[in-house]
Amino acid sequence: MGAQWKAKHKDLAANAKGQLFGKLAKDIMIAARQGPDPAANSRLRLVVEQARKVSMPKDTLERAIKKGAGLTGEAVHFEHALYEGFAPHRVPVMVECLTDNVNRAASEMRVLFRKGQLGASGSVAWDFDHLGMIEAEPIAAGADPELAAIEAGAQDFEAADDGASLFLTAPTDLDLVSRALPAHGFTVLSAKLGYKPKNPVSAATLSSEQLEEIEAFLAALDGNEDVQNVYAGLRD
Repeated sequence: MGAQWKAKHKDLAANAKGQLFGKLAKDIMIAARQGPDPAANSRLRLVVEQARKVSMPKDTLERAIKKGAGLTGEAVHFEHALYEGFAPHRVPVMVECLTDNVNRAASEMRVLFRKGQLGASGSVAWDFDHLGMIEAEPIAAGADPELAAIEAGAQDFEAADDGASLFLTAPTDLDLVSRALPAHGFTVLSAKLGYKPKNPVSAATLSSEQLEEIEAFLAALDGNEDVQNVYAGLRD
């Protein structure tokens, strides 16, 4: 299923757009702590490009930048929390949260994991690689992702959505490879640290009913306001 779980056939209906904009706004606010100018803040520039790609309203984007940079007088306190466990049918899951209320997030994760199993710290993380993940698309037809990966210093690559490629790096090489890829024919769409399953469960071993149960579980996690990313050990 790739490095990060994404709902199948997920359209940008009003509620889905609202969830997506909310997650991006948090990423923008966190990135803007290092400065409000995208030209001088590479992390902010990448998130802003993501936001524009999905048509986030300009005023929403600018408000998030100003709030994160401390230009509005509002305090922004988000804490990172990581939860791990299993979806139904023993599919391993890593869930990244950005929350302004850790107690609320923990309580809601316990409720959401009732249909699966919430694990202790380290109970599932061993079965995932923590990597830099760079989604990039070719600048021109014929750009070779394998050659670009080698020359830019990525560890590996795989196909992503809409003709893009996902370049995988050591966590410490994320920024270095992101900066190098354009010179090797690829425009960077997003760059972040994430989790890739080592031993994903094959969807072919599950019934359609079991897959629907897993998808519903993952969608419920992804729909939570504190959840930023969901990584599931499931492959097509």
